[in-house]
Amino acid sequence: MNALEDLERRIQERLEGTVIGLRELIRTLVIAVVSRGHVLIEGAPGLGKTLLGKTLAAALSGRFTRIQGTADLMPSDMTGVHVLDESSRKFVLHPGPVFTDVLLVDEINRASPKTQSALLQAMEERQVSIDRQTYRLPADFLVIATQNPHEFEGTFPLPESQLDRFMMRVDVGYPAPEDETRVLDRYGTIAAAGAAAPESPAAAGITAEHIAAARECADHVHVSPELTGYVLAIARASREHGQIALGLSTRGVLALVRAARVAAGLRGSEFVTPDDVKRVTPWVVPHRLSLTSEAALEGRSDRELAGTLLERVPVPR
Repeated sequence: MNALEDLERRIQERLEGTVIGLRELIRTLVIAVVSRGHVLIEGAPGLGKTLLGKTLAAALSGRFTRIQGTADLMPSDMTGVHVLDESSRKFVLHPGPVFTDVLLVDEINRASPKTQSALLQAMEERQVSIDRQTYRLPADFLVIATQNPHEFEGTFPLPESQLDRFMMRVDVGYPAPEDETRVLDRYGTIAAAGAAAPESPAAAGITAEHIAAARECADHVHVSPELTGYVLAIARASREHGQIALGLSTRGVLALVRAARVAAGLRGSEFVTPDDVKRVTPWVVPHRLSLTSEAALEGRSDRELAGTLLERVPVPR
């Protein structure tokens, strides 16, 4: 078992003690953590998105803070403000919740576009500018955001620049009947409604050293020139597709290669194959595609169009 597989085992153990039936989704979160990417979790209310994000944040080493997205949330509520210190007669920064290792933004699309944009610099550069001064964030700063479907009441769609900064979007659907039965068995009592979520007794601790070893392991996974050409061909096909107004960005291409690299390492391989690219494409590509108005009228989805890109691009031998 390599360091990547060991990290996934540890995270799966930690999360399965609380979250039921989301094993495949947990793998996508492992890929994002190792790749230093941010994660967007989308789904209807009440399906465990917040619980999944909180449990992952608790499983990782470092400080954890949480922001609840609301219509009246201001950018300074995230980044912080300078306040006059009466004793020193100087303005002192009161840092906001963005100064942390793991930031959970719950229902991010209930915040206004102005407030959403306060995260752009933090997610891309891992620093924030407040009153013309720049402050560094932790090197492993991670944003886990949840959002409701955009057609829900009181939501603001995330702009393309914001979506592109999320390495992966994970869609949470309704659980299988057997998983929902387990949820009822575990959380169906009155006592469980007010209690903290249980943790697996077999869960092993996750340290910064485990994550660093997993990243080093991923860096040693080989990416051939043919595989690089395959990823670039997918990006080119997205930019030339008649029903896609905005195709895959260069940031998206990098995210696709990094995610495929980690996916290959998680199955114990020393090199990336086209199947690894196909495996991570549904998580990395769809939310980066902007559909034309004609495609929207026809009821096409970004996930469906991402699938057509894989069908159009020939697989290298």
